[in-house]
Amino acid sequence: MLNYYLYPHNTSKEWVTFVHGAGGSSSIWFKQIRDFKKQFNVLILDLRGHGNSKPTLKDTFNPKYTFDSITNDIVEVIDHLKIEKSHFIGISLGTILIRNLAEKKPDLVQSMVMGGAIIKLNTRSQILMKLGVIFKSVVPYMLLYKFFAFIIMPRKNHKKSRSLFVNEAKKLYQKEFIRWFKLTSEINPLLRFFRAKDIKIPTLYVMGAEDHLFLPSIKNIVNKHTTSSLFIINNCGHVVNVEQPEVFNNETIGFINSLA
Repeated sequence: MLNYYLYPHNTSKEWVTFVHGAGGSSSIWFKQIRDFKKQFNVLILDLRGHGNSKPTLKDTFNPKYTFDSITNDIVEVIDHLKIEKSHFIGISLGTILIRNLAEKKPDLVQSMVMGGAIIKLNTRSQILMKLGVIFKSVVPYMLLYKFFAFIIMPRKNHKKSRSLFVNEAKKLYQKEFIRWFKLTSEINPLLRFFRAKDIKIPTLYVMGAEDHLFLPSIKNIVNKHTTSSLFIINNCGHVVNVEQPEVFNNETIGFINSLA
């Protein structure tokens, strides 16, 4: 089972589950824990092969992961803890996992907060993925990761986010990175499906105004999906919860409380 951390609340019945992105770990939520545990029961996960969720023996012989198998890891923890319903907060690739979870187990998902969400890969990101596929087995994975981190988070004020993600990615190893990278082969049809289907679960997208790769497509999807809203944080890039934690916390906690 995945490694997880629990912060139970004495009186609240509401659960909030945090899902990080590829190359990160549960540690990226350290600026959220204090504010959220005051009001909610909090569950924070380390995804497969990340943080303290070490790859299992079966993963040693598994050349490829799928979004469904990684989503099932999250469901396993939720079921184990007997959580009937939770609000889910994700960042970057974690938002794809949450959206996939909402598709597979809609009764578990009370609401979704999508930080630095990915709903469509533009031409530049498509090219990046193709380059990654070509070079993933010959270039040291940390060089690739640093390159991607810089493309996604290029500005001076994104440096803290870049450094955090690069330092977390160092804890992966080459085989694990390649397994996660191979997920890109199924990302386009999955995102196309998510764009086409309005799932009717309350969803808040929290995006940085400087998230140049992903913000335009989020603006478009919010206009089409009836239960979605968008909050844009100024002077902020892709990793909104790290760059602007106070704004992120206030906005997302307000959104969850508005559903009560």
